[in-house]
Amino acid sequence: MKINNLPKEEVLRSLVTSENGLTEEEAKKRFLEFGPNEIQEVKKKPLIFRFISQFTHFLAILLWIAATLSFLSGYLHPGEGMLLLGVAIVGVIVINAVFAFIQEYRAEKALEEMKKLLPYYVRVLRDGKEKEIHAGEIVPGDIVMLSEGDKIPADARLIETVELRVNNAPLTGESESVTRVSEPSEGEIINSPNIAFAGTTVIGGSGKGVVFATGMRSEFGRIAQLTGTVTAGLSPLQKEVIKITKIVTAIAATTGLIFFGIGFIIGRTFWENFLFAIGIILANVPEGLLPTVTLSLAMGSQRMLKRKALIKTLTSVETLGSVTVICTDKTGTLTQNRMAVKKMESLGEPTEADKQKPSLLLTVAFLCNNTKEVEDNLKGEPTEVALYRAARESVGRINSRRIREFPFDSDRKRMSTVNLLNEGTFVMTKGAPESVFSICSHCLMEGKIIQFEQPFRDKAVSLYHSMTGAGLRVLAFAYREVKNGEKTMRMEDAAK
Repeated sequence: MKINNLPKEEVLRSLVTSENGLTEEEAKKRFLEFGPNEIQEVKKKPLIFRFISQFTHFLAILLWIAATLSFLSGYLHPGEGMLLLGVAIVGVIVINAVFAFIQEYRAEKALEEMKKLLPYYVRVLRDGKEKEIHAGEIVPGDIVMLSEGDKIPADARLIETVELRVNNAPLTGESESVTRVSEPSEGEIINSPNIAFAGTTVIGGSGKGVVFATGMRSEFGRIAQLTGTVTAGLSPLQKEVIKITKIVTAIAATTGLIFFGIGFIIGRTFWENFLFAIGIILANVPEGLLPTVTLSLAMGSQRMLKRKALIKTLTSVETLGSVTVICTDKTGTLTQNRMAVKKMESLGEPTEADKQKPSLLLTVAFLCNNTKEVEDNLKGEPTEVALYRAARESVGRINSRRIREFPFDSDRKRMSTVNLLNEGTFVMTKGAPESVFSICSHCLMEGKIIQFEQPFRDKAVSLYHSMTGAGLRVLAFAYREVKNGEKTMRMEDAAK
């Protein structure tokens, strides 16, 4: 088993015992040493203290002072309704605290669903035999078997790959699948093409890997730990509320002192002045501000939740609402990472005959595609799944036998397959428009095959740019019938 020039090379050399994987005894020892392969919760403040914190923020403290003054006034001068006012203020504080705590607690529980990104059962090689075990029992040194549709249970150095492609969106936010290889590589581990990371998904192909990091030691675990340990600062809304509370407190206290002094000047008694000053102070305290802010934020949070946006703390709603520009290159992070076919274009208007028969474009999209149907679910790269679904809904399932495949790569920027279809052999190609245009000699226009001359190329490029300008991801499709005796090695380059 060749594992030279690897990230964490010394660790891997000490973990790998043989090509037959670990023995059960070795696995048990390492389980005791490294612990279960789980995303562990960072120790948090107990719930009771988090609940109490809802009663101790700046605006709540101001209301507590107002309630205390109301009770004092009601005690010293009963019958004026101040006791009832104090009870109402306390009720506002309690209801607001309970409501805010429930909202944030529910959001936090929903965030814990991150753990479900790891698989429950995985296939490993132990004692020379392939067996299925719970993902929590994976230990460093295990050889895991990976195939299409699997979720990777731990960080693993790949030792065998067969056209293996993975979706790293849960880790990096990138929606495009990436190719994984078993050859040695240099550089940062996060960019290593021979590493399969915990929490990511196998889109296509198969492979084997040696586990070298599990649980919180994996890259996925490190991210989970960071999200749990980061202490957020005050939001702009919280800063403004504190500022307003200080201003209101200063105004109320100053006004109360002024009228307290005026009372002495006009000859009123101390208790009369004191009670009047309390009334002035309470009149300036905005008892309704706290529930108004909380309820308005909660309503915004619920509207966002209906659109699948989860807000952990209520004050973040206002922070998000203040954003005017977001600069990012990770579209998969900001969207649902779900692709759908929105628009199809051709160089010419389709003829009546074209409208009556299945679209050639969708036929190519269906056949030049590695999406698999597993228990009524589509498994594969998001773009290919979207194409497959659109083709299946429009033209139905197409019976064809694939002879050969030319996988997508970053140099060619296209994928091609050779298929037997209707007693003929065809090359099907899809990929970046500039790449597909460069190998096309003819085009299909209004039901006729004509030379793909410069005016038509310019029209195709203009159409391509107009669609990308509308925010669409654009692919071009091409096909060519293979003549008898033509070699398959070069047929992909002759697609049209």
